[in-house]
Amino acid sequence: MVQQLGIFLFAADGGSAASQPSIVETVETLLLGAVPTLLLFVVLVLAYQFLVQGPLSRTLKERHARTEGAIEEAHKAIARAEERAQEYATRLRQARADVFKIREQRIKQWTTERDAALDAARKAAGEKVSQAKAALEAEAAGARKSIEASAGELASRVVRAILPAAAGGTR
Repeated sequence: MVQQLGIFLFAADGGSAASQPSIVETVETLLLGAVPTLLLFVVLVLAYQFLVQGPLSRTLKERHARTEGAIEEAHKAIARAEERAQEYATRLRQARADVFKIREQRIKQWTTERDAALDAARKAAGEKVSQAKAALEAEAAGARKSIEASAGELASRVVRAILPAAAGGTR
């Protein structure tokens, strides 16, 4: 490659070997010209490290930490919300069970009260029926006695009413 560079330089100068600098001198000149560029490049890299990449890396790390922290907090909040939801569901089930028990107790109480009222009504109705039967039997007994007492007299009237007609019809 150095030879190609030398040929190129030789061809550019018109081919004169005397005016052509040596390859070493050319490389030396190029390297000396590259030193300020190299120093500027190193300064730029260091400036980039300190001014851009360092703060950017810190900012990204902080953002990542905050994001991770926020995600962790969100997971904790979700877990707390799920615990509360389970607690509310448990309380709701307990409240429904309590309402059901109270309802069953009231139904039992109402059934007992209804049965007691029905028994009292049956007893009262039975007593009224018994009293009515007793009154009816007493009335029937009184009617029988009056019929029996008046049966003899009625029989005599019937006989008198029938016999005179029979006696009168045969005469």
